[in-house]
Amino acid sequence: MATTIPQSMGINWRCGHTWKRSSYNTSWCLLGCSIGDFGTIAYFQFWGPDWPVLAIMSLAIFNGILTSIALETFILARQMAFRPAFRTAVGMSLVSMISMEAAMNITDVVLTGGAILTWWVIPIMLLAGFITPLPYNYWRLKALGKACH
Repeated sequence: MATTIPQSMGINWRCGHTWKRSSYNTSWCLLGCSIGDFGTIAYFQFWGPDWPVLAIMSLAIFNGILTSIALETFILARQMAFRPAFRTAVGMSLVSMISMEAAMNITDVVLTGGAILTWWVIPIMLLAGFITPLPYNYWRLKALGKACH
């Protein structure tokens, strides 16, 4: 009986063009996600009610995904009609966005002990949020030919 190798195993992981494209796509997603994420954390840090860290982080993840979809829709609407732009933005990989958001928020909690934005933790959160979904976004481009831009 012959064993089949999954298509993902046969991917060329050394394609500079695909890494560049997936990095570009991931950067736009990170920008959109970080707007909602950081905005939510900042609200609770400076003005909001005293909520549990898990509740703040859950809301930050949700808001980050919403702002990422909004930014994506805005960018794509310059290339196509609004309705297909919105559908494309919503159809983007939630796996990528959720992993990005989770990495950013876990990094924040581990390094600061809570939902706290400081000048030194933000770059580390952004790096974690960028690196975490990058291999998946590369794989989506290579194996499935799917990109959001």
